[in-house]
Amino acid sequence: MSGILLAAWPTAILVPLPVAVPLVVCATLLATAHLLPGRLPDILATLASLAVTALCALIASRAGDGTVDYWFGGWEPRDGVALGIGFSVDAASGWIAAFIGLLYTLTFVFAWGFFGRTHGHFHILMLLFLAAMVGFCFTRDLFNLFVWFEVMSVAAFALTAYHLEESALAGALNFTVVNSLAGFLMLGGIGLLYARAETLDFAGIAYAVAHAGRDPVVAGGFCLVAAALMIKGAAVPFQFWLADAHAVAPSPVSVIFSGAMVSMGVFGLAKLTAFVFAGSPQIREAVPTLMIGLGAISAVIGGWMALLQRHLKRLLAFSTISHAGIMLTGIGALSSSGTGGLLVYVVGHGLVKGALFMIAGILLATRASIDEISLRGLGRGIGPAGAAMGIAALLLAGLPVGLLDYGSRLLHGALEDAHPLALSANVAGAALTGGAVLRAAGRIFLGLGEDPGDEAHAPSEEEREKADRPLWLMLAPCCLLLALDVAIPTQWAHDLAPGAVVAFTRGTMTGALHEGPAWAGWLSVAAALMLAAYALFRQRLPGAVVRPLQATQSAPARALEALHSGLIGDYVAWLALGLALMAGALAMA
Repeated sequence: MSGILLAAWPTAILVPLPVAVPLVVCATLLATAHLLPGRLPDILATLASLAVTALCALIASRAGDGTVDYWFGGWEPRDGVALGIGFSVDAASGWIAAFIGLLYTLTFVFAWGFFGRTHGHFHILMLLFLAAMVGFCFTRDLFNLFVWFEVMSVAAFALTAYHLEESALAGALNFTVVNSLAGFLMLGGIGLLYARAETLDFAGIAYAVAHAGRDPVVAGGFCLVAAALMIKGAAVPFQFWLADAHAVAPSPVSVIFSGAMVSMGVFGLAKLTAFVFAGSPQIREAVPTLMIGLGAISAVIGGWMALLQRHLKRLLAFSTISHAGIMLTGIGALSSSGTGGLLVYVVGHGLVKGALFMIAGILLATRASIDEISLRGLGRGIGPAGAAMGIAALLLAGLPVGLLDYGSRLLHGALEDAHPLALSANVAGAALTGGAVLRAAGRIFLGLGEDPGDEAHAPSEEEREKADRPLWLMLAPCCLLLALDVAIPTQWAHDLAPGAVVAFTRGTMTGALHEGPAWAGWLSVAAALMLAAYALFRQRLPGAVVRPLQATQSAPARALEALHSGLIGDYVAWLALGLALMAGALAMA
């Protein structure tokens, strides 16, 4: 009956509901959580996120090849001038918001009973986080984008430090300082763009940018806003906060951080680059250099750092940096295939990475450790989790099946002719991250790898999470995420993507989407298997083979580890360097 009623409603009326529903439930829990029975907050939060999923999917399906617009308070544009604040939902934004709602739903199931008696505080923060992400996807106003950016950050800061332990507070502090600086950068960029465009509406700014020519004010505004979003997207050299936050955040929170939050930074940057700043020749000239360069570097460095880790959550955090870099190259391609590949990749990566962080949570709950070397052989009693981790590792490495693979093929198609080095970096990043996860799975669940390599010297810390939760309840959402990545028909994405890209970019990118070479996925999987095999069986290889490899690996490995010092001053210095590089590239364009 509720489905029939929703189907009868005008689509525009539905648009604010995916943001309003979690906020209303959040406020209700805040007022009544101390009076509610123990598990009712879990039920309400799960139902709210499920409702968000259904509403976003309905809006996305109705958007078709256009957009669904909603103006708050009825303040619609007059004579082409936007006077109010609005949401504008295209199919890509709607389906990604639906994916985020689904990820939250399964995370709430995974976290059922995780915190014991919380008085709903965890659910309140998570629902606020969800509302901010959906608002970030839907908004068409630059200042409103900043508001949702900040709400995301505040909720994430609190969730990172939820355990209120020393390490959690230290990680949250680094996260807070770096991402607060991102907020200041974004606000400064918005001020510059408003000074030039005299409006905050995306369409109005796009019109002003297209008529401004080579304008240092527009370039400066783009530089500041793009840097802020790249900090959220954890691109090199803005990535240092991510591993510290993931290492200490509760496992359900890490699922959201890597599965959705980091991708939101790249998603927002893609929307602004393709729509708002598409008319600036200066920015269009600089974007390929910036995004392809930083994306390729992020893919390789993030993957290499993942290979050096023994703390499983840090390993997965560095793999997220690598895959965020792969997404950035899609922006730099400035093509329909690049944008379409990025949008599909966001969903595919979120499904796989969310499952991997759930597996990390299962190990913490059942084996009271997250250290790969300490866990060697201790995963034999939870074989289904080992099988899920192996499958996820192969998907992460580029196994030619599922949504993540289809997104990769579109990205490869966008890069193979104009940017072959970036294509090579993407393949290398996938191989390195897949190999790192395969190595961890082999060591933990099969007892292999008694002779650890450079990962033995990586930082680690013992953690514990609530242990008395049913294994099936933790495994079910993990397996469902992987099943969705594999089972969702790529033909459906293939049919949807061309029109979705046109609507997402508001017509600035049109044309057919091209897939890259079929061998790239198999090459990265083969390389990942070789990397994992070397790490797990190096003690059986001749010393003449192992010693030169160790000698060439160790010095760069120590240098990369030293850069991740945990000192906030160092992270801010790298942020300033990244901002200077972006400003220089724009100035020379």
